[in-house]
Amino acid sequence: MTRIAIVGGHGQIARQLHPMLLGAGHQPLALVRRREQADALEASGVETRMLDIESDDVEGFTAAFEGCDAVVFAAGGGPDGNIDRKRTVDLEGSLKSIEAARAAGIRRFVQVSAIDVDEPVADDASPVWKAYVVAKRDADAALRDSGLDWTILRPGRLTDEPGTGRVSLGTTVGRGDIPRADVAEVVAAVLQDPASVGHQWNVVGGSTAVPDAVADAARGSH
Repeated sequence: MTRIAIVGGHGQIARQLHPMLLGAGHQPLALVRRREQADALEASGVETRMLDIESDDVEGFTAAFEGCDAVVFAAGGGPDGNIDRKRTVDLEGSLKSIEAARAAGIRRFVQVSAIDVDEPVADDASPVWKAYVVAKRDADAALRDSGLDWTILRPGRLTDEPGTGRVSLGTTVGRGDIPRADVAEVVAAVLQDPASVGHQWNVVGGSTAVPDAVADAARGSH
């Protein structure tokens, strides 16, 4: 059994990821900031620990990661219009997670980012969107330079539609929509596939079964 720390453990993607990990024989460890969130998750067999992404320091993150074999960063500041939270959650939360993973001796790190954040932001984009793109871009760059066994997933526009189990995944995949459930399935799949280490992929809805899409991209078929 692998224990996997999930930063943003009560988020919409994380809540769909937990049962997938349990079904694969892993133990998800959801890192949450409120006791009621922990109670709800623990009722479904998910371990929890308390972590406030914004106020806890690297030592707090390191303690939260104790005993884990991998980290999934699935946190986001949310669509609340708060520019500051794009920095404190999406960027600084990732940076603290990376540093804490190294301190805890954890090599494997999977990060959920956003599609095309390396591309220039349109001049007429909102300040909040610009801040979000910069935060995700810089977090991804830090992870690529971390020396960890990383995989970065960059989904398109997230929806709450039921998962299809089929995606289009690769370095040059264009923009599109994808259900959060399918993003969760891709996270679970890359954790199962060591060949996904060192890859950064866009992912949107498509026609290829998730395990096949990950295997093909990891081995250079796409």
